[in-house]
Amino acid sequence: MKNKVATIIEDLRSVQKPRRFQHILNVSDAAKQLAKKYGADEESAYLAGLLHDLAKPYDAATMLKKAEAYQLTIDPIYRSDPQLLHGLVGARVAQEQYGIEDRDILNAIAYHTTGRAGMSRLEKIVYLADYIEVSRDFPGVDALRKAAFKDLDAAVLLAFEQTIIFLIDRHKMIHTNTIIARNDLIQKRKNRKENNQQKDNYEYQ
Repeated sequence: MKNKVATIIEDLRSVQKPRRFQHILNVSDAAKQLAKKYGADEESAYLAGLLHDLAKPYDAATMLKKAEAYQLTIDPIYRSDPQLLHGLVGARVAQEQYGIEDRDILNAIAYHTTGRAGMSRLEKIVYLADYIEVSRDFPGVDALRKAAFKDLDAAVLLAFEQTIIFLIDRHKMIHTNTIIARNDLIQKRKNRKENNQQKDNYEYQ
């Protein structure tokens, strides 16, 4: 694993812009810290962080061409903003170029931009790490950083909502994956709360 990581870092250094390369390293570090906090595999989190923006350097035409070659579903939102595809395309490139076969790592790369329903713990960690890494500077990021190390699901939900508000304010389209992911997380948190209440009621009968 160490040799593979070293190779990936050097490859990224050679193709990514310096600012983006530093962002990638920051996300990897944040993902590893969150993995340690929430009992996820730290090596997988770090590797997914390294690879999350693998396809970011592609221009719009190349992104669409790659997506078509990989037979990805390109909905109207992706077609209007091809950069949204960089996670999905990047997961395929990671598989081809570096032999990544761990489905959880690939999904963490694929959905780190939009999220999706049924996100795994690793997917949530990488999604959140991309938001809270140390170079990020936007209104609400400090609150998000604090939330990230208190309650993973609550922090991801907050990140979804900040994203949605940001896009609405700028009259931009919101990918349905993000809306569905938010609703899914709200429903699961509600179900857990109800189950815990039922358990408490049962214990005190």
